[in-house]
Amino acid sequence: MTGAHPYSLGVLLGDGIGPEIVPASVRAADAAVAAVGGVPIAWTELPLGLSAIESINEATPASTLTALEGLDGWVLGPHDSASYPEPFRSELNPSGTIRKRFDLFANIRPAKAFPGTQPMKPGMDLVIVRENTEGFYADRSTYRGTGEFMPTPDVAISMGIITRRGCERIAREAFELAARRRNKLTIVHKANVLKLTTGMFRDICREVGRDFPQVAVDDYHIDAMTVHLLRRAPEFDVIVTENMFGDILSDMTGELAGSLGIGPSINASHERAMAQASHGSAPDIAGQNKANPIAMILSTAMLLEWLGGKHDDPAMRAAAHLIEDQVAATVEGGVTTGDMGGTATCSGFTDALVERIGAAPAPRPDKA
Repeated sequence: MTGAHPYSLGVLLGDGIGPEIVPASVRAADAAVAAVGGVPIAWTELPLGLSAIESINEATPASTLTALEGLDGWVLGPHDSASYPEPFRSELNPSGTIRKRFDLFANIRPAKAFPGTQPMKPGMDLVIVRENTEGFYADRSTYRGTGEFMPTPDVAISMGIITRRGCERIAREAFELAARRRNKLTIVHKANVLKLTTGMFRDICREVGRDFPQVAVDDYHIDAMTVHLLRRAPEFDVIVTENMFGDILSDMTGELAGSLGIGPSINASHERAMAQASHGSAPDIAGQNKANPIAMILSTAMLLEWLGGKHDDPAMRAAAHLIEDQVAATVEGGVTTGDMGGTATCSGFTDALVERIGAAPAPRPDKA
């Protein structure tokens, strides 16, 4: 199986455990692409985060943003912007800067319980589709500034911005995904209180849903949704919501699946995509070879799948599926890191996974 497209992908190690988990994902991707006979990926490492502040005096260097424009996609490690010195700590963080610069409006965050582990919700297999450019993270939808301001020293105001364009395009992404999965979609909002903003989000999602009559649609308030997930997460499939609600729910579903360390994510527009694990930089275990690389590895698999869809490249899709299958097989085989109750190191898990990828049978057929 030969991929027809040569890919150039960026590598942004980030902070904390990033320099451990990002190279693990690159190893897994290279092994999977080789196993399916794809064209080798050309990786370009670019500075970002605390190391870039120390060497270039920029958290998100302009040179890095320019280089990203010429790449097919990139893998972004976690950042620890709370530990940056000022003025960098008060600026839009590296992830937000990149998402805003490239209008990566769709944040896709699956949460799937692995066999062979002890998740809080066995059988859960859902996807949070999070609008990524507006809502209550308004710094990403304003031309300049953070979307927060203080008219007096004792008053702070934050804007929540919802637009028809933003709602329509994230709703369409969510419905298209639901149509490829189990034909079920849940809209999460707070329209009983935030009637104009999240009420518009809910209503526009339902309007878009008319183009997908095969998809069953329901909706819940954000507070009620947290309870429904705790009680019956396996009953949900695709969940679409605004930026802040999606951020909170996806952290919750990651834990319900077994660990936030297994929660993958991509941020995508119609033109570019960025793999980024849902979790943070975990500075307390950085450099100790304890980090769980699964989320970053599966995020990179999602990027390969996205590339395969964009370029109609069966090799990339097969490589993505091979990674997913062998991560699950490695976990089911008893190789897990400490956050999942195991004893494997970050590098040890990666070694076991790469070995399985190399020894795996022919990849399963492409997903529908």
